[in-house]
Formats: sequence, C-alpha cells, structure tokens
Amino acid sequence: MTVDFQKVADSIAAMTCIVSVEKLADGSCGEIRIVTGNRFYIDSIEHPAEQVKMLTREFVPNSLYTTYMTRDLNFEDFCYRAAVQKKCLHSYAHPDRYNVWFNMTFLPLWPDNGNLCYCTYTMEINYEPSSERISNISSDIASAVLETALTLRGADDFKGAVRSAVQDVREMCEAEYCCILLVDDEKESCEVLGESYADDFGLRPDNNYLEADFYPVAKTWKDTISGSNCLIAKNDRDMEVVAQRNPVWCRSLRDAGVHTIALFPLKARNQHMGYMWASNFHPDRSARIKEILELTTFVLSSEIGNYLMMNRLKRLSSRDMLTGVMNRNEMNNYVERLSTLLETSKTPVSVIFTDLNGLKKVNDSQGHGAGDQLLKNAANVLCSLFDARNIFRAGGDEFVIILPGTYKEETENKVKAIHLAEEQYPDVSFAIGSYTEDDCRKVRHALMQADARMYEDKKRFYQSQAASRTHRPDPFAGV
Repeated sequence: MTVDFQKVADSIAAMTCIVSVEKLADGSCGEIRIVTGNRFYIDSIEHPAEQVKMLTREFVPNSLYTTYMTRDLNFEDFCYRAAVQKKCLHSYAHPDRYNVWFNMTFLPLWPDNGNLCYCTYTMEINYEPSSERISNISSDIASAVLETALTLRGADDFKGAVRSAVQDVREMCEAEYCCILLVDDEKESCEVLGESYADDFGLRPDNNYLEADFYPVAKTWKDTISGSNCLIAKNDRDMEVVAQRNPVWCRSLRDAGVHTIALFPLKARNQHMGYMWASNFHPDRSARIKEILELTTFVLSSEIGNYLMMNRLKRLSSRDMLTGVMNRNEMNNYVERLSTLLETSKTPVSVIFTDLNGLKKVNDSQGHGAGDQLLKNAANVLCSLFDARNIFRAGGDEFVIILPGTYKEETENKVKAIHLAEEQYPDVSFAIGSYTEDDCRKVRHALMQADARMYEDKKRFYQSQAASRTHRPDPFAGV
C-alpha cells in the first residue's frame, strides 16, 4: 500500500511534517529525513518567526533533518520511538537555540517501506511557557516532583532539602549518580548544591575537584547540548556524538566508567544557574528520565533562583561594598548570636579591634579616592590573615575581627602577623587592641576592652609621631 504523505500532512491543521527514520540491520537508528510538510510547516522553515533561526530557509523534500536544524539527540530519539517502535509521543520543551516553547506530538504511520519507517511530527509554538502543557505528564512523576517542590519551599535548611531532593530524583531515575551543580560565570567557579550516589557506586566525585577546577569543563556543556533543552546519551551511538562535540569531557566520562548521562541546564528569569545531571541509568529508562528531569529542573530552577537571589540580597545587606568585608549591621547581628548562645560548655572568643592610622591625612592631601584605596588595602591585609566573614568594618576607618574558639596566645600572634602584613602597603598602618574572653557570651565585654586597648595603641602612635617631629634635626644648625 502506498501512502500519500503530502495528503496526510495537509490533513492536519497545525504545523506538521512527515519524518522518515532508517532502521539499520541491528535495529538502531540511521538517517532521519523530512519527507514533506504541510504549508504551515514549510512556511515555518522558509518564513520563520523572529525568535526562530533555521540553518536554511529553503525547504527541499526528503532532506536530512540536520539540513534545517542542529543535530538533536532528543529529536532523534522521539522520531525513532514513534516511527520504528510505533509509539504515540508528546513533548513540551524550550530548546536553547530558539526563544520559544515547542508543543510537539509524534504519531506513528503505517506501513513501513522496507527499512524506512515513518511518523508525523506536529508542533505548536508558544512564546510564553504554558503551565497546562508542562503539567501534562504522568501522575506519579508529577506527584513526586510536586512533593519535592513543597519540601524545598518550606525548608529551613535549603541545602539539606536539595540534597534530599537529589536523592529522590536519583532513585526515580534508577541512576547511579545524580548532582546539581551551580555555575557562576562571573567568578568562573562551581559549587555542588546537592548530590546522591547509589550504595554500589564505585567512583564518588570529589567536591573540591568539582568546585575548584571543574568550571572550564562545565563551561563547555552549553556547546555540548548544542541548542537543545538537554543532552541525553543512552548508548554508544549517542556517546559518540558527545565525543565529537566535547572530546575532553567525554574521555573523562569514559575514564570514570560513565556509559549513560542526562544533562539538563538550570535556568530562572532567563539566567543560567548551572546544571542537573544523572548518570549510569538503564537505556530503556531514558524516556522516563527525560520526563522526570524536564519537570524537576523546571520546578527546581525557580526555587534555586529564589535561593540565590536571597543569598545575593543578604550579601548586599551584610557586606561593606567598598572593602568586601562584613558591615556594622552584620557585626551587631553576629555579636547578638554569640552573646545569646545556650551551650553549657564554654568556648573562648577573641576580639581584635583595629583603627587605620592616617586616613584623614590621606583624604585631605590626596582626595577621597586615595582614601578609599587605602581602606581597600587595609582590608586586603586583614583578609590575607582572616576569613572575610570574621572581619567587620565597624566605622569609617575601624575594622573588628571576631574569632570564636581562639585563645589569647594565638590572638597575640595574629596581631604580630597584622603588623608584618601591613608592610606590603606603604601607607597602611594599624592601631590595634585585642582581648580574649573565656566565654563567647562575653563577646561584648571583649569588644569594649579591645576598643580601649586600641585607643591606647593609637595614642602611642601619635605621640611617637609628635616626638619624631620635635626631635627632627635642624638642617641649618651650625650655619
């Protein structure tokens, strides 16, 4: 029986084409071609919407699908399952290469023509995401993902909740490993937000490796996904595509024993935040895994975006914008937390109170720009010795370092180290006072004592300056 493919395509009102899939002798997928399409589909190629970019604007019947768009393993998988395995399929996705959402339906056609199998590909373009389309998935997946979202929304420990969610996702995918990796393109760094591995997983990732040195690898993933909404490599054929696009990463995957991988970007408010991926799952579960991770990343992206935004707002409200150390408000909050601790065991606390000598003189003689640079240099000295989270700019030229768990002798050595480190900058000179209490809850008393000792040190500094000027030799003596 001969099928009039043009007639089939024309009988469907939405954008539709007929796809041929070559079934190879071993049952795998060969060439995929666009046989023909209705007027709406051909117009989408020859006269595409503004947000859609095609590789060519000329439709030629029976051309390889890659004539019109970048190779997409997800599209190939859907075409194969519809045409060869005769499954009715639906997908709703936002490929990176297009600034639109695609509502896609794949329907099998019969009969086959030897090793050529056929399906229809119908698509509807949405310029904004449709919650109705996104929620059109199996009830068990929707229920599990909804439960995860609710857990995150009400969590006091967000990172702990994410780790639990990642474990749930890994178990749903029946994968050996699952991870959420945040990527900061400004700082060129990565952070593992949550990960989970099966009990029998032989290779456990090293967080330090991922966070410190992994950014150059993660940066390549956008090109590896190549404009699709995700990357799913479920067999050797797919891994060869990964090897062609990203040989270094693919080699590292193979060295680590990874034979299947699903990689999904995390985005919120059009901002790229990182990736979620699962590895070493059964190839037969790839379709279900795509469904799970598509919805999971859509939901988690919003929650993670809110979490990152709140963290940024907290940093902005707690950091001194000029020097990068903590501000006075954050110091007050920290002191309040320490002074109200309920622990029965006593933990010491040391306070180092510093005041920058000569700031007014620099401002008066060289301008506030030079004074600002002097403050930055002073902060750099302190940050070279202490965690920035323990350094507070308490006032114009005053910096306070609060060190729980630090004893007197160590604190005195730190004071000496500050004086040595300030020699890196010719204009940086600190007046310093320190004090140690045996109980963190007495931190306010330590602050008062350190402040008083700092003023004594500053008084000695200016007295020595005055004495130096008084005893300066007279260049005209004896003339």
